[in-house]
Parts: sequence; structure tokens; C-alpha cells
Amino acid sequence: MLLASIPDLNKCQALSIWASTVDLCKTRLSGRCILFLIFYPDGLVFVYAIGVTGQKFTMSQPIPQRPLLVRHYERYLVDQDISNYIRNIRANYTTGGLERVAASEDRTARRGAVLAIGRIADYSTNAILGRALVDSDRGVRTLAENGIRRLWIRVGTPAQQRHLLVINEDLENQEFERAAQIATALVQDAPWIAQGWYYRGKAFFQLGQYEAASRDCHQTLEINACHFLAASIMGQSYQLLEKPVAALEAFRHALRLNPSMEEVRAQVIHLQRTLKGK
Repeated sequence: MLLASIPDLNKCQALSIWASTVDLCKTRLSGRCILFLIFYPDGLVFVYAIGVTGQKFTMSQPIPQRPLLVRHYERYLVDQDISNYIRNIRANYTTGGLERVAASEDRTARRGAVLAIGRIADYSTNAILGRALVDSDRGVRTLAENGIRRLWIRVGTPAQQRHLLVINEDLENQEFERAAQIATALVQDAPWIAQGWYYRGKAFFQLGQYEAASRDCHQTLEINACHFLAASIMGQSYQLLEKPVAALEAFRHALRLNPSMEEVRAQVIHLQRTLKGK
């Protein structure tokens, strides 16, 4: 067996799949064959084989192999060492590689990729985790929901990211006036940061300024179409403004973005019954 010398090749990984590959090739060729394996960390394997008779064939489709990430993820499920998991992922994957694995048919691979993206990627992968929010697998959806919230504050300059953290702390400490003031300064400085608008909208909601809250949440969704939390607060604002039709549409929008929001689903059912009764 010859292993091609290319930048992305991992010879140890290629050797690990030798047994399954040679069995596959023997079904195509009689006798012995020489194999050239090109193994990529995100699970793609390309093979070029030459038989002893001189017959040649190529496999245009990659041999199905579980990505290396799966091995690391399954180990993480046992030892729960997230630092070691992320270290292994950083050593073997680019963000682009993780995005490809996140779209694979392997449920475990998708879970591992979504977990890693949420931990190490930035806002540029927002759409990837947005799609994962509606994945057929509940585990993927849960990991995506946790991960995408982290992405939303990994945007802007280091100073702007620090401001986002400060605003979030103020909201958690129920210092809503201060949170609104800092968020206002942030949206004036960087109006393209969706999380700044969301945080101000959340502060306005807690201060009882529901019209302002709904406007800021609408602006959040204009910038970040995946922001299910903004859609939810917009729905709550419309409810308190006694606009049930607008509230229902906002809650439905939130559910389309994140079907796992059971409290929002309950609100949708309640509003549907209320409006039907009228």
C-alpha cells in the first residue's frame, strides 16, 4: 500500500481503515492490488487502486468512514473533559471542516461538530448552528441552542465583546437601567451587532417599555435572522400591548427558528384558542 504524500494526509488514520478498504477493493479486482489512500480528517477517503493485471479503477465517491471527530466526541462523553475534547478538535479541524461534519448524515458526528463550533467558532458560523436548531436529532438541537448563544457575543472588537458581557451581567443582576444605557452606547457605536439591540430590547421589556422592546427585537432579527430569543421577547411585548395577532405571529416565528421552545409553543396554543374563540 502506498500513502500519497499530500498536506492533509494523516498516515496513521489511513492505516486504521486499511482492512475495510482492501476488502472493498478485492470485490472489484481479482488478486492483489496497490492502494493509494487520501484520508481527510473530516471523514472523506479517496482511493486509487492498480491491480496486478494492470487493470485500473478509481472510486469517484468517498468510502464511508466515520470522521475522526466521532472518536474524540465519544471519548468526551465518557470522561466529560471538554478542554481535552476542544484541544483535540483544534489540532485536527478547521472551522470549515467542522461545518462539513455538522452537515453529515451521522448523528453522533453532527453532535460533536455542533458542540465544537459552539465552543471555538465565532459569529461567522451563526447560520450553521441556526440550521442545527431544527435538526431531526434532539441532541443536536440542544447543543446548537447552547452553542449559538455563545456565538452571538463573539462579534465585534474585543472592547465591544467586553461591553456585551457587561450588559449581560447587568441584565442578570436586574440592573436594567444601566444595561439599557450601555446597550444604547453600543448600538450607536456598532449598529451591526445584533446582540446589542437584543440586550437593549430585553432591558426595555423588563422596564415595561414594550413598544421600544418590540422595536429593538425586530431590529435584532433584521441583523440576525436566527435570533429566536428576540422573536420570543417580541411576542411577549405584543401580548402585553394587547396585540394578540402580532404576538402569535412573533411566537410562531420563534418556534420556526427553534422548535424546542416549549414555553413558546404553549403560548402559541393559548393564543390560537383565544383568537378562535373570538
